Amino acid sequence: MAWFIRNKQNIEDTQPAYMPDGLWTKCPSCGEVLYKKQMEDNNYVCVKCGHHFRISGADYINLLTDEGSFTETYTNIKSSDPLIFSDTKDYPSRLTEAYNKTGLNDAITTGLAKINGYNISLAVMNFNFIGGSMGSVVGEKIYRAAKDSLEKKIPLLIISASGGARMQEAALSLMQMPKCAAILAELKNNGIPYISLLTDPTTGGVTASYAMLGDLNIAEPGALIGFAGPRVIEQTIRKKLPPGFQRSETVIETGFIDAIVNRNELKSMLTIFLKWFIN
Repeated sequence: MAWFIRNKQNIEDTQPAYMPDGLWTKCPSCGEVLYKKQMEDNNYVCVKCGHHFRISGADYINLLTDEGSFTETYTNIKSSDPLIFSDTKDYPSRLTEAYNKTGLNDAITTGLAKINGYNISLAVMNFNFIGGSMGSVVGEKIYRAAKDSLEKKIPLLIISASGGARMQEAALSLMQMPKCAAILAELKNNGIPYISLLTDPTTGGVTASYAMLGDLNIAEPGALIGFAGPRVIEQTIRKKLPPGFQRSETVIETGFIDAIVNRNELKSMLTIFLKWFIN
């Protein structure tokens, strides 16, 4: 019996296949390997399991506001160092590093915009700027964004993504909580709607103040929402927390948020909410 023996490989593999960096990423939820262009087209939501990857404040502005309608406000406000704070490095060095890394002035961007024709005052947090921490600048810009809503009689939308208060500003950071709560109370007293969108993560002093004070509190799927983080709670109570603890799907069961909205449906749902509030 004669055997067929291939004396040459059918596919040449003398050169390794070229795979450019940054074209693929792995979903941390389901493990699916995702093509980044496909992710971009789906607003960084996993096409298999619906996991919502973190996106920047600029991404939310592009996603939600009408093209060309966003005008940034209060771009000249920057943090100072009145406490001359230093831990592993001094506070001015941390700020300079964040400025250079992100090209942003602080952990929040404010502006005036339209969502499907509805005028809004918008404040969106930037988690990539020192973990979206709330310092004096964040508090001041939220105050001014709310003032714009009050004076122009337009709804306020705040998009939160934060690890909490900025420790380098200590008590000055914590003072932003009542400051923000006070101006939001003015909006309520004057019948101006405030919508709060909580994204992953929204924790600490931000959760304890303005993020939970909306007339409507909505969240993205799977967002971590809480005051203290799960690890701190586990160390305190010395018990293992149940799966999904502090995620938006659990938080909604306790009534702290009103709705969970997929990122791909955010603009259309916000339009419905704005129409309902205004009309």
